[in-house]
Amino acid sequence: MNITIIGAGIVGASCAYYLSKRGAKVTVLERANQPATGSTAKSAAGIRHQFSHPENVKMTLFSAKIFSDFETLTGYDAGYRKVGYLFLLSQEMLESWSQQRTMQRALGASVQGLDVRETAEKFPYLDLEGLAGSSLGVNDGVVDPHAVTLGFLDAAKKLGATVKLEHEVLELKRQNNQWVLLTNKGRLETDIIVNAAGAFSGEIGTRASLDVPVLPYRRNIYATAPVKNFPHPTPLIIDMTTGAYLRSEGERFIFGLSNHDEPAGDNQAVDWVWMEHTLEIALPRFPFLETAGLDRRACWAGLYEITPDHIPILGRMPGAENFYNACGFSGHGVQHAPATGLILSEEIFDGASHTFDITDFRYERFSETRERLEANIV
Repeated sequence: MNITIIGAGIVGASCAYYLSKRGAKVTVLERANQPATGSTAKSAAGIRHQFSHPENVKMTLFSAKIFSDFETLTGYDAGYRKVGYLFLLSQEMLESWSQQRTMQRALGASVQGLDVRETAEKFPYLDLEGLAGSSLGVNDGVVDPHAVTLGFLDAAKKLGATVKLEHEVLELKRQNNQWVLLTNKGRLETDIIVNAAGAFSGEIGTRASLDVPVLPYRRNIYATAPVKNFPHPTPLIIDMTTGAYLRSEGERFIFGLSNHDEPAGDNQAVDWVWMEHTLEIALPRFPFLETAGLDRRACWAGLYEITPDHIPILGRMPGAENFYNACGFSGHGVQHAPATGLILSEEIFDGASHTFDITDFRYERFSETRERLEANIV
């Protein structure tokens, strides 16, 4: 069975590993001159268990175990550091988050609910005015997306996979029960396509005459100069009343705020005007930023791959034989990459994913009337 994966980011790399483990002849096509150059490289690299959808929690639990054992599995250190995620909550949010914690704990996640006093004791550098409590994920944290991508790809290569760099897919079409790919380096034929092209997965769909509703949206990450005499590291702290977030990166802080009014597009230049707005929103909650110098050279922007409901598109594409999607993670691709590789391997070899129930993540949901499936989107 010949399988071609489009995209050598962390999701494509995981798919390459798990499919190679099942005996597939895997080829990974990447348009850049090296792996992990797109959204993977520019991710804030968080991993959290605090989701409202049970399958998202399960996917994180699985992925966290893989990250913990990654060096044994691949020889690469995943850089998994359990610095935590801290969600700051208003009074109106407490009941919903309490219900979520019950579900998360039942699945095996280590999550704590803190009142305002407890939050202030643990994190005295925050201004908690207007808040009623917080939710702390003990095993949440960060990973090294670049190392994970290279680790998965190297492990896949040892199992026979091939990675072809500087191969851009220009057109895909069905011909004689196969997929024919026209690339900038020539023509390729394959049995199965896995669309793991990140923020450009929608464009790959278009080139295959398919509607894959994934669009690229810019996200800015701003960085301070090193701040000494501070109790580093902080968790990744998200003020759910505003959407502003912050975490330590060594002796620096990185921080950001999504601009939901910005249209889709491939603009990856840092938005300095938006930085001023972000600071205006963030400073009341993170007052220590006021004395932290900004390091413009350390700031960056990248792309989220966003679907209409901010939920990934996983599994077979209806109406397109042997075309599978692994895309649209809307900011959660790094943390769910290991689980996604397993899901795609089961979809392709077993006919359906059985470790995870991906009913809500399938393409078919777009033809149905559903409520938003994941509440904890920032």
